[in-house]
Amino acid sequence: MTTPNKKRGLGRGLDAILQSPETDITSSDISGNYVAGAIAQIDIDKIETNPFQPRTDFDETALSELSESIKKQGVIQPVTVRKMGYDKYQLISGERRLRASKMAGLETIPVFIRVANDEQMLEMALIENIHRENLNAIEVAISYQRLLEECQLTQDQLSEKIGKDRSTVANFMRLLKLPAEIQIAIRDGYITMGHARAIINISDKTKQLLILKRIIDEDLSVRQVEMLVREKPVKKQKSIIPEKYKAQADTLSKALKMNVKVNRDSKGKGSLTINFKNDEEFERLVDFINKGI
Repeated sequence: MTTPNKKRGLGRGLDAILQSPETDITSSDISGNYVAGAIAQIDIDKIETNPFQPRTDFDETALSELSESIKKQGVIQPVTVRKMGYDKYQLISGERRLRASKMAGLETIPVFIRVANDEQMLEMALIENIHRENLNAIEVAISYQRLLEECQLTQDQLSEKIGKDRSTVANFMRLLKLPAEIQIAIRDGYITMGHARAIINISDKTKQLLILKRIIDEDLSVRQVEMLVREKPVKKQKSIIPEKYKAQADTLSKALKMNVKVNRDSKGKGSLTINFKNDEEFERLVDFINKGI
């Protein structure tokens, strides 16, 4: 029989950090910009690594690539730290990002600050945050990641707590594996989660970024991106020219005795092209325009 007030185990690493009497800081010890649960920018040299970090081997090539990305894009996903007192912090999650940021020469890094024994508060705050309507897909994915890492939830437990299918949780989590440039494009609204889900099926980062550029430059739909990923030719959206535009272009063509062409894209942007055969026609065109002015 389960004891109602029994606290769920945290796992050795996080539990040891949160239960240590030497680091028992309450929320009253954090003020100003350093509010528990908020994102703060703190000096990297004030963060000590987690002594209970089970991972000791880090791929140097992958770290170098992440470092280069951080130099260009900054740290997209903040690391999580615990306030230790004496203006020091202890890393809870995000050691790869911390190491890569040091390699990149950063002096400060964005962090989520935790305080002692606040696991349940954090869990509730994150779940409440996830249900905000104005969150973008990357913000949702980061919140899911924090619940999994910091609250020691499985994807099944997480899906149950937030009322989403496990596949939905997994789809959001996969977004965090995309290159920083694509995550930023999602965050800033240049592409949708549907676009990103199509791109993620490509393993080649260079090709992913090329497709990202095409999505933005050519205003590709999700369906077009899916075809592109399957290496099928993408049909450009046919421009629709209103009949009144065609009629006006025809009237102008007759008045000028020159060929007039109208181009227009699906968003309404376009151009009016007037072709002249020689200098005489050009002068006549200029004279016609000046009279109109």
